[in-house]
Amino acid sequence: MFVSRMENHCFLLLVFVFQAIFILILYRGGPSDVFRGFLESPQVVDYSKPHDVYTNLSLFTRAPNEDTMSYCSAQSPVLVGPLTITFRVLPSERMIMERNPFVQPGGHYRPPHCFARYKSAILVAYRNQEKYLHHLLYYIHPFLQRQQLSYTIYLIQQVGTGSFNRAKLLNVGVREAMKDEEWDCLVLHDIDLVPENDYNLYICDEYYPKHMASAMDKFQYTIHLAGMKIVRTSPHLGRYRVIDYNEVTEIQEPWRSYSSSLRPPSRHNTRKTWKADGMNTLQFRLLSRTKHPLYTKITVDIGYVPPSS
Repeated sequence: MFVSRMENHCFLLLVFVFQAIFILILYRGGPSDVFRGFLESPQVVDYSKPHDVYTNLSLFTRAPNEDTMSYCSAQSPVLVGPLTITFRVLPSERMIMERNPFVQPGGHYRPPHCFARYKSAILVAYRNQEKYLHHLLYYIHPFLQRQQLSYTIYLIQQVGTGSFNRAKLLNVGVREAMKDEEWDCLVLHDIDLVPENDYNLYICDEYYPKHMASAMDKFQYTIHLAGMKIVRTSPHLGRYRVIDYNEVTEIQEPWRSYSSSLRPPSRHNTRKTWKADGMNTLQFRLLSRTKHPLYTKITVDIGYVPPSS
């Protein structure tokens, strides 16, 4: 009798466990989301011992023959984790080019030693922020190369007198980037944010939009306004440094002149206008599309955008 009751209790407990797992799967959005949560469980990351952002890049050499190349490993063997980020010295374009010899015109890169498993386009909205741009390029190129990605950096520049409309510029970037490649991932990047950990992979989630900067919430993203589900990179990986112009105390090459790099005021009210800023209603005038050594620059006129009241 005692054994029978014990078996009954064990059976009920087992049923309860399965029910809890089933409810969790439904609540979290499906089996893949649950298991993703297990894989991205918090880890101990020591940010007190960062690495130089160009660590291990010298290990990448061009393969003697593409016929003998294979696909890159599923996880890059040269990732280092936390990175040393400082803005005390303003890097010149020449220096960034010298330190990234495998970056091709237009800011395109593919691993020289293996076939990339992922292709990502990095889209950056831009308006007269050259100093921020140089800091971002200095850090983002080696960051992406150590992840063994095939990527291109797109700079979408707004001209005209309207208020800075980041959302519309990024929509333009999506449309223009898709003319070049069937990208696996489109990363919408802020020009004044630099990632601090190269395990924060710039690849997309299989099902949902992914918020890379989980430890830096700066904007009211349209996906929240639309009620869409969002996948967040774990906070211990999604750390970013905000470029602080006050830290820039030295220019490495004094002969180079720089335009004003004050961050344009983002007064455009996304909460009021996001439904009209989508791809279906996108209107702009493409003024130029040029390949610079470290990025592809797309200059557009999106029309007059009045500041929000």
